[in-house]
Amino acid sequence: MWLRNTYLADLIALIFPELCAACDTQLVKGERVICTACRFDLPYTNFHQQKENIVARQFWGKLKVEHAYALLYFTKGGKVQNMVHRFKYDGEKQIGIALGKIAGEQLNGVDQADKIDYIIPVPLHKSKLRKRGYNQSKLFANGLAEKLNTLVEINNLIRVVATETQTRKSRFARFENMQQVFTVANADKLTGKHVLLVDDIVTTGSTLEACGIELLKIPGLKLSIATIAYAE
Repeated sequence: MWLRNTYLADLIALIFPELCAACDTQLVKGERVICTACRFDLPYTNFHQQKENIVARQFWGKLKVEHAYALLYFTKGGKVQNMVHRFKYDGEKQIGIALGKIAGEQLNGVDQADKIDYIIPVPLHKSKLRKRGYNQSKLFANGLAEKLNTLVEINNLIRVVATETQTRKSRFARFENMQQVFTVANADKLTGKHVLLVDDIVTTGSTLEACGIELLKIPGLKLSIATIAYAE
């Protein structure tokens, strides 16, 4: 039976080979989601080693943030864009989880990372969640939670307004677009907790800022931020 199952798995892999989510080359035995070469060569920011990094500076004077971090640099047409597009729009959920695990491995060595009580993904409005079927930031959060040995909280921070796309908006317009979009359902659960707020890509930080403003209304809450990628 074991030999038969192994043969069947090898046959399926031969007919439908798994491809690297970053470069589309065929994965070899033992590789999962992202090939070994790409895992080594992806454009890592190393922001986990720089407390005053670019992402952190975006929130200075706006939010009291313990740590802010992005795993990768995002460039148009690059490997990171390929991965994000595939798991955000093409349903390849395993990519988000894999990137979360890589980020979690990096953050394991960061001061206070072992004291994260909850990971909260930036929520989608219920209409967009129905359309897409899943929240890409939650997938990233799931991978992070596995490596940081903590919990993902998805029922507390709620998006109450369905906003239009931010892509072509200026920084100020993005901030205006995100006002009064989020609310907290159960502040007591998060009182005095250290929360890691996560999203897929940070550009101006307006969405994360809007979420953070609501979360920091909770007494004693400490806020950190993590994203898959930083885009200038």
